[in-house]
Amino acid sequence: MRLHLRRSLVRTTTLVTAIALPLVFTPPASAATPGLSDVLATALSTQVKGKNVKKHLEKFQQIADANGGTRAVGTPGYDASLAYVKDKLSRAGYKVSTTDVEFPVSWEESSPSVLQQVTPEARTYANPADFVTVVSSSGGDVTAQVQVVDAVIPVPPTPNTSTAGCEAADFAGFVPGRIALIQRGTCPFVDKATNAKAAGAAGVIFFNEGQPGRTDPLVFDIREWRFGFPIVITSAAVGLDLADTPGTTVHLKVDAKTTVGRSKNLIADSRWGDRDEVVMVGAHLDSVPEGPGINDNGSGSAAILETALKLAHLPTQNKVRFAFWSAEELGLLGSDQYVAGLSQAERDKIRLYLNFDMVASPNDVTFLYDGDDSDAEGAGAGPAGSAAIEKLLEKFYGRRGLGFKGTDFDGRSDYGAFIANGIPAGGIFTGAEGIKTAEEAARFGGTADVPYDVCYHSACDTITNINAAALDRNSRAIGYATARYAYDLSGIPDRDARTLMKSATVAPAPEGSAR
Repeated sequence: MRLHLRRSLVRTTTLVTAIALPLVFTPPASAATPGLSDVLATALSTQVKGKNVKKHLEKFQQIADANGGTRAVGTPGYDASLAYVKDKLSRAGYKVSTTDVEFPVSWEESSPSVLQQVTPEARTYANPADFVTVVSSSGGDVTAQVQVVDAVIPVPPTPNTSTAGCEAADFAGFVPGRIALIQRGTCPFVDKATNAKAAGAAGVIFFNEGQPGRTDPLVFDIREWRFGFPIVITSAAVGLDLADTPGTTVHLKVDAKTTVGRSKNLIADSRWGDRDEVVMVGAHLDSVPEGPGINDNGSGSAAILETALKLAHLPTQNKVRFAFWSAEELGLLGSDQYVAGLSQAERDKIRLYLNFDMVASPNDVTFLYDGDDSDAEGAGAGPAGSAAIEKLLEKFYGRRGLGFKGTDFDGRSDYGAFIANGIPAGGIFTGAEGIKTAEEAARFGGTADVPYDVCYHSACDTITNINAAALDRNSRAIGYATARYAYDLSGIPDRDARTLMKSATVAPAPEGSAR
């Protein structure tokens, strides 16, 4: 015991000396020079080892085994995972806090919803033939005039064309207190409803877009339960009927209730660093109910935990904030609610966000978030500074002769709320249910025509589902990037009004969200 302790102290002292001495014997500003910060980051990365990260994963597995095989939000397994991480970080000297997260436990209708045209003629629409309640809708009973929001009428021949309600500008001239009538189309329903709420809508009636296969009422879960007004979706025919006559008044009633649970995000701030220059590093801590979530996302959580422990005693120039998100698997709720709860001044202090979600997939590819949209796919570039994050990670892998590939900001992980608020983001992802191509297998190894993670969102996502080589190299990359930005933010623009104006378009909804 003592021998092991002595060796550990020697290793820690050596690392602290290697990193701290250059800071002592140079002017403070020099800690931000690219050459020195790269040396410091490289030194830290050598200490973030996969074998140590795996010890945290083994603990997560033990927690799941003791709590019904899961670490999902709202279960003892999640609470125990949070307690484990909190204890480690508190002992290491971090300022540890939690933030509240609300999540839906259940939603149910007490009676069928009602949709009736009151004027210019009385008509009652049939449920479910003509319309259905949108799952997670708030309850409400309102009679008001409908107002069409930017619909494409006549219906275009190409599906998924309408952008109705996708932008706040679509509600220019909307009269508060009316019911928004919004066509299905390109963006998530939740975005349309969010814009309707901001415009003062008293309810929302979606209608299907109208092309073949997109005519009937669509059953889906909007996921957001806090709009405070009733929401239904009709067939294309009913929607067009309501839109046909200006001034149409309807009676809309939904008798439903969501039971809400509460959980916690864990936030840990470094003891050193400029509190107005925050480098934020995050991973979601929860699993799905079906399994222990050791790759998704024990791997990302364990890697940033080990990074935090190795960084804990080093005098960083910038404040480093580690976030362990709750309820990601329920729709990114933890990160979304955290960012929404910050004042603009506090958001402006966050210079960048690094996201690590699934970094040890068994049939992995090293995907780096495409900050500059060089792949020209999907949601486009991230906010200014995102390209620099991508280039930094590329530098880490390139120096070591390791392959990497771009991946889109597709809205499926916790960077979403940050890029929506103009905060540059980047990170590493090794693949989920997608199928590995022959080209990827030739380049990265593994097996073509097989998912990156065959146990994605399944009970078999256990400690045996981890690619040890991927865990080691990606954990080291996480340590490198975190330490680099802890000392040097060059390439990351200041958070001012002009930077905020350059915010990227909000990424598509996470998997399972309807459009």
